[in-house]
Amino acid sequence: MGRPKQLVSLRGQPLVRHAATALSRGGFDLLLAVIPPGEVGEEVRAALSDLPFTFTVNPDPARGLAGSFRAAVAALPGGLAAAHFALADMPLLTGEVHARLLTSFRETGAPLVLAEYGDPGEAVRAPPHLFRADLLPALRGLPDADHGPRALLRAYAGQALTLRFPADLLADVDTPEELRRLEEGMCGS
Repeated sequence: MGRPKQLVSLRGQPLVRHAATALSRGGFDLLLAVIPPGEVGEEVRAALSDLPFTFTVNPDPARGLAGSFRAAVAALPGGLAAAHFALADMPLLTGEVHARLLTSFRETGAPLVLAEYGDPGEAVRAPPHLFRADLLPALRGLPDADHGPRALLRAYAGQALTLRFPADLLADVDTPEELRRLEEGMCGS
């Protein structure tokens, strides 16, 4: 990508800014961004400086997504009912998507509120995901090799509430080609 993915520009703004703006419109009481150490983290902090985020550092982001989950959970204050996790490279998500997960949790108290994108039978489960507070200790124990809380998602699948969203919101950015396609697609918006 030529630079850290969360700082790659899409329509004149870093990817992380698109994601953070949507989160800031989701109705959450606390917004926490997990950032890498050093210059990249400072650039992310600067990109979000006018948004109501607090920051915590994942000291070793090269060890995988599990470290970001651990850093986030360690930085959360006590007394929360749940925590909602989103990614910086999903710039098409809206505040409404985040708000639907939060509202659904508040209405049901489900241990997990998950997002799924696309039509039934072809849908893809992807973040954001909301975890009830009693599940957060399990996120603290994620092994480094883990790419996230897949085992926890499987363990609570029967109790999870899954919300479906349009497939086109799933767009994430992992390659320059995906970024170009996304930029071209957004130009008509």
